[in-house]
Formats: sequence, structure tokens, C-alpha cells
Amino acid sequence: MVVAVLRIALPQTNQVRPLSSSSREAPAGQHNTYAHGREKLLAHLAMLLFAALISGSFSFGSLAAREMAAAPLMFIRYIVTIIVMGLTTFVILRQPLKMPERPWRFLVLGLLLAIYMFTMFKALEFTSPVQTGAVFTLMPLISAVFAFFLLGQKTRPGVLISLIVAAAGAIWVIFHGDLSAILGFDVGRGELIFFIGVVGHALYVPLIRLFDRKEHPVTFGFWVAVGTCFWLMLPALPELPGIDLARLSLQFWMIVAYIAIVTTMGTFLLLQFASMRLPASKVLGYGYLTPTSIIILEALIGNGWTTLSVALGAAVTALGLIIMALLPD
Repeated sequence: MVVAVLRIALPQTNQVRPLSSSSREAPAGQHNTYAHGREKLLAHLAMLLFAALISGSFSFGSLAAREMAAAPLMFIRYIVTIIVMGLTTFVILRQPLKMPERPWRFLVLGLLLAIYMFTMFKALEFTSPVQTGAVFTLMPLISAVFAFFLLGQKTRPGVLISLIVAAAGAIWVIFHGDLSAILGFDVGRGELIFFIGVVGHALYVPLIRLFDRKEHPVTFGFWVAVGTCFWLMLPALPELPGIDLARLSLQFWMIVAYIAIVTTMGTFLLLQFASMRLPASKVLGYGYLTPTSIIILEALIGNGWTTLSVALGAAVTALGLIIMALLPD
């Protein structure tokens, strides 16, 4: 899986030429140029793989959460990610180990990711995964607004309609095809908390393109992981002394390794790769596949298939995303 991620994320690196510090500012029009042909196809495939990896983290992450609280679990997860990405970046790929240009970029990106993950866990103390999943469907539309103001990206009407169709299908899946549950959706404290995180992640995607200074993609991902880990360390520190690492099971460490290496490192690379080739709204639109991916994964591991009504909602989501992918950027 990691090899597949690297193969998708790294083809462009041979085309990246070193730039002087004075020429690394992105021209205004560069943020509105998108990939074509093979590169565009790879970007869409990257986001399909992204959705699959994210769905796997839900199933496995819930098991790890039984042995450790959310804050230290996320911090340890990113420590492992930094170690693996550091070895990949500076030992295997032999990238120069030096402070990045304008390191504040990675603190900003890391803060947005940390806010998203922390608010997701915090919101679940007050509401259900179903309610947070409904709030999540706002992300691509919010990201399109940020991309317009930050990058000048304009979302075509056809793409906007396809996103709304995909969002409707995702909401149908999230609420298990129960119309009364959808109509009874209540915005409470948990939903408002997670909305802050959704806004943060929606801002993160266009900022990847805005903050790009032609770094190697794995180097960029490494420093984002460092920035995220810094912010996650703050809520984790008070809880770390009370953790008995010796009592944690082998299963826990295997899950942490999977989430840190396959999910976290993989999604960093895939999201960056796609964000540099597709509009922000299209990139985050693939998040609508997460509920459907979870359904497929749960069925494959023997937990049974869902109802026909929910499956139809998943089909609507897939149709909306297919239309979105085929429409011009």
C-alpha cells in the first residue's frame, strides 16, 4: 500500500527544478492551472485511494481508542509518522536535511489539521458519528469558497451541482436512509465544535497550493507532520505521564503503525499530489466516498452488507462524483 502511494505521489518529482528563493513565489495564474491527461487521471485515482485509506482508519482507530485517550493517541500516531517520513525523506530519498523556507507555513497547516482532528474527537463527546458525518458534508463547499478568495479558483456550476448531488447521497448513507432522522437533524454543541474543524480542513486544501514552494512532496509532507505534531503535543502533554506503555497490547501498536504509516503518511502525499492538480472543491469532494468505503470495508471483513436503500444512496454519491470528475476543471 505504501509503495502504491509513493508511486502515485512521486512521478512529478523528476520534473521539479530547483528554484532560487527569489523565484519561488507562485504567479497569480498558477493557482488556476490544472493537470490534464495522465496527471489528471492519477490525481483522481489518488483521491479514490485517499477515501479508501480514510475509511480504514475509522474501523482500526476505534480499536486503538479503547486503550488510550484521544489526545495522547493522536500525538503518538504523529510521532511514528514523523519517524517513518523522516527516514523516507532524508535516508531513502536522500533529501537535504535543513529548515524549510518560511517554516511558519507548516505551523499554519499543522494547526489546521490538529484543529480538525481534535474537534472531531471532542465533538463525539457531545454528539454521534452520524451527526458529525452530516457536518462533514459541508467541507467541499466551504473549501470552494476559500479557494475562490485565496486562489481565484471558480467552481463551475456543473461541478457545484454534482457536489450537491454527491453530498445528498452521502447524507442518505450517513443516516442509513432514514428520512425522519434527516429531517430531525439537530445542531447542538458537538455539531458546532466539529464545524470549526471542518472549516479548518476546508482551508487546509487550498493553502497547500498557496504555500507550495516546489519542495519535494515527501519533504513537504514531513514538515506538515512536524507542524501538526507540535500542536497535538499541547493537549497530550498533561496525559502522557499517566500512560503505562508496557500495558498496551501488540494489537494497539500494530494499529498505530498502520494508521501512522499507511493512513497518515499516505493521505498526506495523496492529498498534496491531488491538490496541486485539481481544484480544491473536486479534491475534497472525494470525502463523500468515506461512508460508502466504510460500508464496503465492513462487508469485506464479515460484518454484513447494508440495506438496499443505503446502497442506493451510495450509488447516488458515486454518480455525482463521476460526473464531477468528467466535468472540466
